[in-house]
Amino acid sequence: MEPRRLNKFISDSGYCSRREADKLIEQGRVTVNGKQPEVGTKVTTRDKVRVDGNLLEVDAVEPVYLLLNKPPGIETTTDTSQKDNIISFTNYPERIFPVGRLDKDSEGLIILTNNGDIVNKILRAGNNHEKEYIVTVDKPINQNFVERMSNGVPILGVNTRKCFVEQLGATKFRIILTQGMNRQIRRMCEALGYEVQTLQRTRIMHLSLAKIPLGQWRNMTDAEVAEMMRLVERSSKTAEEPSVKKASSGVAPSKPKSSKPRSSSSTSRPGKQSSSPRSGKSTAASKPGKSKSSGSARGARGAAKSGSSAGRGRTSSGKGGRRR
Repeated sequence: MEPRRLNKFISDSGYCSRREADKLIEQGRVTVNGKQPEVGTKVTTRDKVRVDGNLLEVDAVEPVYLLLNKPPGIETTTDTSQKDNIISFTNYPERIFPVGRLDKDSEGLIILTNNGDIVNKILRAGNNHEKEYIVTVDKPINQNFVERMSNGVPILGVNTRKCFVEQLGATKFRIILTQGMNRQIRRMCEALGYEVQTLQRTRIMHLSLAKIPLGQWRNMTDAEVAEMMRLVERSSKTAEEPSVKKASSGVAPSKPKSSKPRSSSSTSRPGKQSSSPRSGKSTAASKPGKSKSSGSARGARGAAKSGSSAGRGRTSSGKGGRRR
């Protein structure tokens, strides 16, 4: 096998993302053949790579892709020493990590995987991957609010990208973003004099929250994985959201595709937004005799291979309480 960078090797093993791997290397917790590696070290499967003394095996790891309906009160962190962390809550038998973040006070869809390449490709802001949210605020909104939100709001020293915003009720709206600045929606609302009361992420790209109960997760179907691979095929592998300094370089942000959402019913018809013939429903039926009850703390291994069209979805509840 051709040499690969050490952080990618660690990510490919399913231990953590590349960014977290870099931190482990900097902290001196990684060894290669018993020695501390240098920056930029490349390794192969013949090398003995250990993290905290534990040997990593890359080729033996099967890809895992989960969809979790995260409840409020759960921290999107892989630090299992931190209370209410998402890893302990999910209680999956294999090592996985979340794709991006969702505020502790927010709820909704989040992807968990052991594929570090997917993490980088989905998070990269320049790839314009859509994320959809349903938000309620503390006082009535109007058309002026919708227009100002959709045209971009100045936060963190930069104007947010133009986006799709639709009013759903007196204090409720739907918003589709293609960037992921820190607490972006909450900061946008605050800039306009509103405070977010509830925030739910209902969709990431073609993946929908539909039929996943709060606090439970399921494996992605083979069709969903295949469509995800197609969507990120040409995605850059570089880091996620650029820094504020870079974003404020004076170049006006381009208008994303999200200004015209794929479907006005994207939250109720998951998997239908894409034109790919391999995309399917986001909720797969469990195989007879192998389904687990909502009280189960573990689910079957989510090895969803893009060459197959059969779904393997299951649901399982996590541990932990709901709080705001």
